[in-house]
Formats: sequence, structure tokens, C-alpha cells
Amino acid sequence: MSSSIAQKTDAENFSDEAEKELQLVSFKLGEEEFGVDILQVKVINRMVEITRMPESPAFVEGVINLRDKLIPVVDLRKRIGLPEHAHDKDTRIIIVELEDQWIGFVVDAVSEVLRIPKRITAPPPDMAVGMGEEYITAIGKLEDRLLILLDLDKVFSTEEQVALKKAA
Repeated sequence: MSSSIAQKTDAENFSDEAEKELQLVSFKLGEEEFGVDILQVKVINRMVEITRMPESPAFVEGVINLRDKLIPVVDLRKRIGLPEHAHDKDTRIIIVELEDQWIGFVVDAVSEVLRIPKRITAPPPDMAVGMGEEYITAIGKLEDRLLILLDLDKVFSTEEQVALKKAA
């Protein structure tokens, strides 16, 4: 008995995978441009006053009130080891959902929403091992620039995620 449903070959499966598109929100930290999965992003907010919380972890800037929710805010520059930078008119807070909790990340500027084919991404180079390897998932090779893709779920250790929940 023959099946009327054609089976995909390995080559066709590979082709389907290579054609997948990534939908990203891109933002700047210093001169570098980063991207995160758009499905994690809930809100992009202008910089607002952040209320410092006593005894919160060093990486937590404080909390903001958004729609009657207290959102812990982290300076992403500090978190990934970049030097501090004064906030200006372009500074934004990208609010994402990580493991059922909303967290704000302070970034220098939000650039754009992008759709890029997965095939134009590559793993970080071997020499980058130890420099954020746990949360840098790939490098997007765009026509005129590189885009560092982050997995925000991996920016914090399990202990730090617990501390963030307490900070809210």
C-alpha cells in the first residue's frame, strides 16, 4: 500500500530550516548592536525614574511601575560587562518576559524591528569563548553590519533569577 503523503528528504528538511526567519528587536549598547527575539519583548519604554530598592542585587538598578506592576530593571551594559554610560534622550527600557516574570533592561537606544533569515547567522567565533558565550547565541551577518543575538533567558543564573523575583 503506497502513501499519498510524500516524505521530505533530509535535503528538503535542511532547506526548510535554513529558510526560517528570525524576528528580532535590535538595540545599541555603545557601538555594538544586539538583537533579541521579538516574542520575548512586551514593551519598549522611554527612560523613566527608577526607584532603587534597598538590599537588591548589585545588577538590579531598581524597579519601575508599569500598568500597576512592579518591574525590576537591570542595566544591560553593566550586566554584560560594558562600561557605564549616562542615560540620554535615546535611552530605553526594553521590558521582556523571562520565565513568567517581566524584567526591564536599560539599553542605549532601540534601533528597529528586523526579520532576518536564519541562514545569515553564525555561531560566535571560538576566540569569543568565555565572553558571554552562555547568552550570545549567534552573530547575524547583515549587509552593512553585524548583529549580536542574545538569549535573555541565559543572562541570569538561577540564583540571580530568584533574586530578581524578590526585587519585584
